[in-house]
Amino acid sequence: MTDKLNELSAAGVAVWLDDLSRVRLSSGGLDQLRREKHVAGVTTNPTIFAKALSDADEYNWQLRDLATRGVEVEESVRMLTTYDVRWACDVMRPSYDASAGVDGRVSIEVDPRLAHESDRTVAEAKALWWLVDRPNLYIKIPATEAGLPAITATLAEGISVNVTLIFGLDRYSAVMEAFLAGLEQAKANGHDLSKIGSVASFFVSRVDSEVDKRLEKVGSDQAKALKGKAAIANAQLAYERYTEVFSSDRWKALAGAGAHPQRPLWASTSTKNPDYRDVIYVEELIAPGTVNTMPESVIHAYADHGETRGDTITGAYDAARKVFADLESVGVDMDDVIVTLEREGVEKFEASWQELLDGVRKSLEAAGAGKGSPNKAAKGNAKAAEKAGGNA
Repeated sequence: MTDKLNELSAAGVAVWLDDLSRVRLSSGGLDQLRREKHVAGVTTNPTIFAKALSDADEYNWQLRDLATRGVEVEESVRMLTTYDVRWACDVMRPSYDASAGVDGRVSIEVDPRLAHESDRTVAEAKALWWLVDRPNLYIKIPATEAGLPAITATLAEGISVNVTLIFGLDRYSAVMEAFLAGLEQAKANGHDLSKIGSVASFFVSRVDSEVDKRLEKVGSDQAKALKGKAAIANAQLAYERYTEVFSSDRWKALAGAGAHPQRPLWASTSTKNPDYRDVIYVEELIAPGTVNTMPESVIHAYADHGETRGDTITGAYDAARKVFADLESVGVDMDDVIVTLEREGVEKFEASWQELLDGVRKSLEAAGAGKGSPNKAAKGNAKAAEKAGGNA
């Protein structure tokens, strides 16, 4: 029987899992995917963690301990999520070692509410880096305008970065510029560039969801014929820009100092439209030096019926440009599409983060948070001392 995921890996696509949970870790499920399905990395986001913590009882012991200690909600969330990510890093360590640090990476995202605050994003990235304390960690930073200088500053500290929520070509170019600048500063700061990794997470299916909605509203036969084409064309043109940047003299100087390229990572690769082939965002985005992070369902679907037809990106640039021209001709404003998707992407992760905070808060309360906790006692003692001092 053909090992389709091995064929995909051999074509230059690193297969990553877009999911993580305590159950997946404790059951050995993640390690099984690494060993049997060629999974070479893991991505997480606030939505994934919100679901994981709402579904599993395996967090209860830790929640009870946090409640007993009187740990605040936001710190509790960080302790819970970094615990899982640290464990996942250890599970994926064989892939990291076998690939000389290229794969075997696990990502954790900064608080999405900081998406428009550069300095606080960098501070949290540094805190997450030492809190997880594993060399195969990626810190996820959104590719907002405020995120760009944060990406550079974080890389300059020798910290590996997964740049997330990239939707448009111009923003992707700015992300690659931020990456190069970050490595140049890291080199000047004395960091070993061979230890620093980065991927640029370019979102795929969400582009089709937004564009298809607009094409349906236009309603013409010409418009409807373009449905399901924008996302792949967008990603293909992103790869074209990647090849240009990472063949430049500027990059070659960094590569000569041991740097690894910032690989394009195709994110949001599950099909939202049931009319489309369930592995379309894998099959049509095959090229050397890329990553495709997938939900487990897509991994199994590709293992069952995926087709690896060689490089499906490099020869498609002209066709992709024609898709963009055709979209413009029917009235689809791709610049507005990209702005809308970035705004909604940040908002969705902020909502998931709030859901995560609310869920942990309820769990802590159910576990007895605030009932005789050290923090509460300390506050009470402080108030008593203050009162005593005032009466003296």
